[in-house]
Amino acid sequence: MSLTTFTRQTVRVHRMEWAAEDTMIIELRSLDGRPLPSFTAGSHIEVVIPLGITRAYSLANDPAESHRWVLGVVLEAKSRGGSRFLHRDLHVGDTIDVIGPHNHFELDEDDGGLSVLIAGGIGVTPILTMAYRLKALGRPFEFHYAVRTLARAAFLDEVRAVCGPALHLHIDADVGAPLDVQALVDAAPADSHFYCCGPLPMLKAFEAATVLRPLDCVHFEYFRPPPPPNTDSAFEVELASTGEVFVVPPGRSILEVLNAVGAYTAGSCTEGVCGACEVKVLSGIPDHRDTVLKPRERELNRKMMICVSRAKSERLVIDVD
Repeated sequence: MSLTTFTRQTVRVHRMEWAAEDTMIIELRSLDGRPLPSFTAGSHIEVVIPLGITRAYSLANDPAESHRWVLGVVLEAKSRGGSRFLHRDLHVGDTIDVIGPHNHFELDEDDGGLSVLIAGGIGVTPILTMAYRLKALGRPFEFHYAVRTLARAAFLDEVRAVCGPALHLHIDADVGAPLDVQALVDAAPADSHFYCCGPLPMLKAFEAATVLRPLDCVHFEYFRPPPPPNTDSAFEVELASTGEVFVVPPGRSILEVLNAVGAYTAGSCTEGVCGACEVKVLSGIPDHRDTVLKPRERELNRKMMICVSRAKSERLVIDVD
């Protein structure tokens, strides 16, 4: 089993409408009108696609709401079935299974300093929930929203309503350059907390810009893990409960190997973003490739996500019970 408990339930599609170019708003509600499980700013749910896959999507509405969950889903040009199904085959009134909510991109509500919120494209969804919460708490924040063109600015009306003068909209096409993340970080007070969600180039720039800031003040979430290196080699995985040893070859994940022999049946997104396949590490050194664990958790090497992470040592001993 995973170290994390996940709740699966069936919900109904209450509303679907265009949020921006290639971006659909999908509003989900319970089947019987009862409140949905509460969520915190930065949370996501996983949508179980009837094609046998699961995809994680951040929630975008006010965490104070209990009657609905709102998603923003971009139609990916190279969709493997998730966004394509949600855009083309899902309709208002349909029911669909979801897992969660859960949160690996938490807002630090104990800190009273400035929160610098940085969103790129559809990365606006978890950042918007943080703005809702910070406003409710009466905490200072800046909201920097970067999009390639104005037509791609999803949830812009909501962002403007929540943020007011705290919103700084950056349109790449108008200024001829991407958002200068380094300048934003350099201009912020020393005790600021930074939050970023967006495409890979923005997140890489964010990590570089915040490298000298305290680790506990830097928070980010990838849509998916960065591309893995192409130098993978085989390694062994030992199950502590049975002593069985399995070889994980290049091109296959630990999760795939264990699922194939019936030794482990958990797992969800298979992209290292949901945390469903988290297991304990008892021995060996993982090669962490997920976006769930924080830097300190990676340094401790006490747990790992076996859908994407591999091994730096010749053998890993893990506990999947």
